[in-house]
Amino acid sequence: MGKTVQIIPHITDEIKRRIKLLGKQDYDFIITEIGGTVGDIESLPYIEAVRQLKWELGDKAIVIHLTLVPYLAAAKELKTKPTQHSVKMLLENGVQPDILVLRTERPLNNDIRSKVGKFCNVSLSSVIESIDVATIYEVPLLMQKEKLDEAVLQKLNIPVGNAPKLQKWKAIIDKIKTPKKNVKIALVGKYVELPDAYKSINESLIHAGAVSDTKANLSFVHSEDITDENVNEMLSEFDGILVAPGFGHRGIEGKITAVKYARENDIPFLGICLGMQCAVIEFARNVLNLKNAHSTEMYRNTPYPVIDLMEEQKNIVDMGGTMRLGSYDCELKKDSTSYKAYKTLDIKERHRHRYEFNNLYREQFEKAGMTAGGINPDSDLVEIMEINKLKWFVGVQFHPEYKSTVLNPHPIFVAFIDASVNHKKNKN
Repeated sequence: MGKTVQIIPHITDEIKRRIKLLGKQDYDFIITEIGGTVGDIESLPYIEAVRQLKWELGDKAIVIHLTLVPYLAAAKELKTKPTQHSVKMLLENGVQPDILVLRTERPLNNDIRSKVGKFCNVSLSSVIESIDVATIYEVPLLMQKEKLDEAVLQKLNIPVGNAPKLQKWKAIIDKIKTPKKNVKIALVGKYVELPDAYKSINESLIHAGAVSDTKANLSFVHSEDITDENVNEMLSEFDGILVAPGFGHRGIEGKITAVKYARENDIPFLGICLGMQCAVIEFARNVLNLKNAHSTEMYRNTPYPVIDLMEEQKNIVDMGGTMRLGSYDCELKKDSTSYKAYKTLDIKERHRHRYEFNNLYREQFEKAGMTAGGINPDSDLVEIMEINKLKWFVGVQFHPEYKSTVLNPHPIFVAFIDASVNHKKNKN
């Protein structure tokens, strides 16, 4: 409305408001992470907001600063200077850390801890070691062993009760570290040179495998490398095939070829978002015989737009305006593969996509054997496509990996891993 928006106070006040917003709900703690490195210009408003919050909230807020203590192999010693400099820069911004968590690949002795505490104005009991471990899920156990939880409670003047036993967590870690079974899963995507692009999917497969004492040995297969001629050579060794999400036309034909291979060889298949759309395109081309069927995202003038924008989206110029984001309801069919996984008819899943299954083709697909396993009750949009006559073939328009956790693995991933285990058993 013509007013000037300033970094201080407008931006910092908004950051503080967002942080405190959850405090109005029934939470005991709010943990807010500021990513990056102290000194990054883009993080300055956030650090200033934290400085102000510490002042306003007093002993109801603490700052935990995570730093790296590198090991120099040539000198055979750990170096604390990066930590000292990082804390110094933080102090220049008016923030004194209450607790330091030191990332390290070698154990920290008391001399190093004392040195860090002395030069960074932190008590010895608040210098916490975070050593490299086999799986990230061991970190909470190490933090408990280091008494980080007690240090936090004491700083916040909260009584320290009995230490939690974390038995369920420990049991899951045992299953992750010493699985009784293993399966080979191919993740077909076009960002495989950046494995962290699929980090949530990787972790979801770990969560799901722990349920059945199974390790999912994940191999990244670049969709641009897959052709009709080499697909058998590239995918025949796998017990399950997952076609990953993504945007744009690059590598799309390789994904479609991978789907065809999974369908024709009855290998457990999971398609996520674009992966589900590739399954629809493949089925349209090779089963319904709709040659050149495609998504209008890739081929605007396709004669058979089996994947398309919704009618009300077509006149929106701003790309973000066509995005279906957030959590949406989905009703599952009682006889669907997905229902067997979820064991409930009504679910909610998170979305991040623009293009949808074109309902003009739904009847044609269902007659040929690819059925809509889940429908959004408000918009009638298809959320899940399945081929029920195969062992396990499911494509989901949503992102199940967004909701999977260690203690609550996502049922779609659990069912996919189970199907892959059974496929391996039958194959052998």
